[in-house]
Amino acid sequence: MNNINAKPPVYDPAAVRPMREELTSIGFEEALTPQSVDEILSPENGGAVLFVINSVCGCAAGSARPGVALALQGNVIPDKLVSSFAGQERDAIDHLREKYLNSYPPSSPSIAFFKNGGLKFFMPRFEIEGRSPEEIATILNQVFEEHCAKPGPSVSQEIYSKLFKTGFSGSSVSLN
Repeated sequence: MNNINAKPPVYDPAAVRPMREELTSIGFEEALTPQSVDEILSPENGGAVLFVINSVCGCAAGSARPGVALALQGNVIPDKLVSSFAGQERDAIDHLREKYLNSYPPSSPSIAFFKNGGLKFFMPRFEIEGRSPEEIATILNQVFEEHCAKPGPSVSQEIYSKLFKTGFSGSSVSLN
């Protein structure tokens, strides 16, 4: 059922598809509605959730997505990997920001980590800009080591190597 009151996407869906695939190809599911955000972050569902607010900007392509992907090659990873795209899932993002990230100004890209429904870590855009993917991965791996138990990686080294060779530049990734 479509919500006629939903905010329309800002960007052409075809243009952002490759940027979405950079995360979905390494195990992320997408939270497309406010209801899906609530379901995923419900304390009753428990567990550790990495939630990435994806973006078209250069720091998302150059640091955030590659840093997250590298972190997910670690020994422990979150139970659930979730993303929503700023400028696309506008209602979902607004809901996430208002209900779960209300202590922070809107920021995209950004990386949030939740445990049992509670926010444990947040990296806004200004903490992503100027950092290398390796620096972001190191920070995230520390969070994962402290809060997670699920064995990593999220994808095999073979798949990760194919993805990493593309440079996470927004090109369409084929895993076949």
